[in-house]
Amino acid sequence: MTRRPRLTTPYVRRNGVLEAATWDEALDAAAAGLGANRGAFYGMFSCSKATNEVNYLAQKFSRVVMGSNNIDSCNRT
Repeated sequence: MTRRPRLTTPYVRRNGVLEAATWDEALDAAAAGLGANRGAFYGMFSCSKATNEVNYLAQKFSRVVMGSNNIDSCNRT
């Protein structure tokens, strides 16, 4: 199996084409994308095998950032 090299710079899709960007541009684009989908966000799945801290961050992100109380950590499996 041949390993592909890791990305060393972030990319942002502009006019349907991925272009190299600065970290600030990439983070701004990610924040804009999350903000644009805030009202359309339905929920999130987290993993029951993850640590409590990871599951806490997932539920906090879902509730505070995306405005949804719908989070399932699959603890019943």
